[in-house]
Amino acid sequence: MIQNIGIPGLILILIIALIIFGPSKLPEIGRAFGSTLREFKNSTKDLLSDDKNVSKIQEQENKDV
Repeated sequence: MIQNIGIPGLILILIIALIIFGPSKLPEIGRAFGSTLREFKNSTKDLLSDDKNVSKIQEQENKDV
């Protein structure tokens, strides 16, 4: 769905956001969105690294048995 937006769609979304929120709120909303996205990416990396650690531990336990 998001892949089909294109440049004209993004411009339209930005214009609508500018009308709704005004120019003073857009930077604040952008920062909040960026920090949320960063936190989500970090959490995903942590979950993936935890899964890798668990699988390594399970492999070691299976070798010991």
